[in-house]
Amino acid sequence: MQANKRAEEAAKRVSLWKGRPVVISPLSGGLTNENYLVESEGNRYVMRLPGQSTELLSIDRENEVYNTKAAASTRIGPKVLEHVPGVDVMVLEFIVGPTMSAKTLQSPRMTARMAQSFHRLHAAPRFLHDFNMFRLIEYYLGIVDEHDVTIPDGYRDWLPQVADIERAVTVAPLALAPCHNDLLCENFIDDGVALRIVDYELSGNNDPCFDLGNTAQEAEFDQELRAALCEAYFGKGDGRQLARMNLFALMSDVGWTLWGAIQAKISAVDYDFRGYYTGRWERALEVLGSRRLPRWMNEAAN
Repeated sequence: MQANKRAEEAAKRVSLWKGRPVVISPLSGGLTNENYLVESEGNRYVMRLPGQSTELLSIDRENEVYNTKAAASTRIGPKVLEHVPGVDVMVLEFIVGPTMSAKTLQSPRMTARMAQSFHRLHAAPRFLHDFNMFRLIEYYLGIVDEHDVTIPDGYRDWLPQVADIERAVTVAPLALAPCHNDLLCENFIDDGVALRIVDYELSGNNDPCFDLGNTAQEAEFDQELRAALCEAYFGKGDGRQLARMNLFALMSDVGWTLWGAIQAKISAVDYDFRGYYTGRWERALEVLGSRRLPRWMNEAAN
């Protein structure tokens, strides 16, 4: 598959391989941006181009570049080899190793490795901006109204419950730390030593439990694996932090439902965003209407 003209034009702006022959091929997996493998004289790079209208998704490219560099300083994120200002082309280290999936992450051994990666990420230099899913939901709802975006029926009926969840998770918050906030399984790459973490476009300083809950949701962890991840991260079983993880896992679905709905309206990527956000919301509703939710809120707040 050949790279498109946009990628070829972007590659001409990069000084790293200027004057040398390059071969450009698309990398799969991105739902917001375009990622390409660039090969030149035996070297491999990742070239990242911003997607269409991503500012509507509250994606700040200055924040992404700054935070990617901060995460790279702990060797958990990829090195930023070049950034072309103005067009926001970023050239990143190519990490050799398999990309993870829910299936490959679903074991106690992998939860321990994930916890090690989170410790390194959360100890990185402070990121440029903070991230708060509750505020992001408010922002997304404004975009929904402004751009006439279709969202699931009854979504706003659950906002009082969302406010209750926010109160529960903020009773005993953890200190803000550099967090990824969008931990799809495919954002983990096993380089043979560590699970490296890529794609920092939604990163920001946040409660570390958000990263734990978010990744547990993306990897479809059952309660046993969520407890294993919690224990690996905190060094002991912790009922309050596990409850907070579970609440943040739910909030991932509540928030990314709106992300998917906005993408369905604006994105040029060939992907079933409607199916994505519908599935997210159905999963969220199952928890919102369950007996687990009040128990988790009680455990988080007491």
